[in-house]
Amino acid sequence: METSPINKCAVALRRAVLVVPVLVAAAILLIGCAGGPLLGEVQASAERFAPAEAEQPLTISYQVGRTATVDIYVLDGSGVRYDLRTAQPRPANAEPYVLRFDGTVPTDDPVVLRRLLPPGAYTIVVAAQGSDGQRAERQLPLQITGAELPAPDIENLNVSPSTISPNADAIDDVAEFTYRLPVSATVDISVLAPGGEVIPVVTREEEGPFEQQHVWNGKRPNGALLPAGVYTYTVRAEDQYGNVVQRQGPLTLENVGQPEARIVAAYIAPQRVMLGDVITVTLRVRNTGTVPIRTYGPPSGYQYSTDEVFSSVEGGRYTAQAGGFWRVGLDWDANSGGGPKRYPYRWALSDRPPEQWAVPGVEDYLMPGEEVEIVGRVQVLQRETKMGFYVGLIQDGVGFFQDRTARTIVEVGF
Repeated sequence: METSPINKCAVALRRAVLVVPVLVAAAILLIGCAGGPLLGEVQASAERFAPAEAEQPLTISYQVGRTATVDIYVLDGSGVRYDLRTAQPRPANAEPYVLRFDGTVPTDDPVVLRRLLPPGAYTIVVAAQGSDGQRAERQLPLQITGAELPAPDIENLNVSPSTISPNADAIDDVAEFTYRLPVSATVDISVLAPGGEVIPVVTREEEGPFEQQHVWNGKRPNGALLPAGVYTYTVRAEDQYGNVVQRQGPLTLENVGQPEARIVAAYIAPQRVMLGDVITVTLRVRNTGTVPIRTYGPPSGYQYSTDEVFSSVEGGRYTAQAGGFWRVGLDWDANSGGGPKRYPYRWALSDRPPEQWAVPGVEDYLMPGEEVEIVGRVQVLQRETKMGFYVGLIQDGVGFFQDRTARTIVEVGF
């Protein structure tokens, strides 16, 4: 059906009546928004503030009438600026924004990261910039009161050694952190890996104003190994007032690995002897790990009697040493009762004479992939008709990595 010109005008008029109120309302809203103040009322909860004594922080409230970026900072009497907020986007809001200020400010000092402002006269500045470039600023006076308190510090920090080799050889396996705190603080110690991983060493530990000591074994908290490389340690302390200090330095990891070895073969012979005869144990041991293994005597070929133990040889020269030393040992059933009596006959994991050891007469190394043959002898003076001998692989002070291996019955005649 075709519409007449008069009807067309009537329809258009009705449409205009419906549309105009909406447009007018939108225009009024836009005019109201565009005409709102960029930065409205700015207030502080007090003009005098004693941070060390206050139970609640100082509050700074401000209103934003148009979308803007906001800077909030504190100026001291000489004009030094301490930023609290920098270029923070803030949409227009009828409700005020609130910042809580505890009296501490960030600094550019690489050691003192945050510090409590000392008593004095300051100015709080709240500045806003709109998308059109318009700026607005409000200033409030602030008097910091109370006593000036000593800042925390990490004094006499020493991390030693600066290069560690976490491979359980008891040589530079751990780094020791020692330092002194002048005031009580909450301490965090972490290590940053070259790839960006952060390894926690100490987390939120409350420490008093004393000499302090911590160690790090060069591993993740779950004991997993880390790759070799140059790491960065951070020791950070925060006191009860919010002062934060930290000190950093390099820490190198090298020769990282978990020592491993296996008894490849072991033979005990003869299997029938008379009292006073000698039995011989022949073993082949291989370093199956990725790091050298330290070892020491008695050397291959050394002969014991069943009345002796390794710790009695040469006036205690080969007494068990904690940590990194590995040896192979021989024991028998009736002797095994745990503790220091286990594996009384022990030999070095080396087929070289002591004068050819890495440290002549003191210690030698079994290198990764290296396999050696070790021979030990024991004179049987024990009055037992049947002795169940076996061998084991021992790391002094750590444990028995291969226990009760190659068990062999030896018959003894009287």
